[in-house]
Formats: sequence, C-alpha cells, structure tokens
Amino acid sequence: MDWKVFAATFLGVFFAELADKTQLVGIAMSSKTGKPVTVWAGSVLAYALVTVISVLLGAVAGKYLRPEVIRYAGAVIFIIIGLLILSGKV
Repeated sequence: MDWKVFAATFLGVFFAELADKTQLVGIAMSSKTGKPVTVWAGSVLAYALVTVISVLLGAVAGKYLRPEVIRYAGAVIFIIIGLLILSGKV
C-alpha cells in the first residue's frame, strides 16, 4: 500500500465531494424518507460502483494515453458540460 497515494486520493476526493449535489440528494432523501441508514447504504454502494468504474477506466486509459491527454480531455469535457448547463440544455 502506497500511503502517500492513498492520502492524496482520499483528501482529493473528500474535499471535491464536500457540499456537492450528491450530498444534497442524500440530505433530501434522508429527510423525505426518514430512513438515514438505508439512504447511507444506497449512497455508499452507488459511490463505490461509480468509483470502481472510474478507477478501471483510468487504469485502461493510463495504458494507452499520456496523463496530460487524460487531464486535458477531462478539462474539456468539464467545460463542455458547464456550457451546456449554462445554456439550459442539461
């Protein structure tokens, strides 16, 4: 286990996920259903699945693409999604 990579990943994900729409969904679902443990379990399972998919895609992409290409592609996709949101198409 590379603890430096673990810590960097943990902190990056932790701070990136603070006060995002996922938390708002969790708050809304928990308050609406009154079942916080069930909402927590569903949230953890969903996030774990998304993370597994992301890590697998990153591992495959890392074999064929340079890190700079992946970073720039992610930035372009992020900007496109932002523009679509601002234009009201998403």
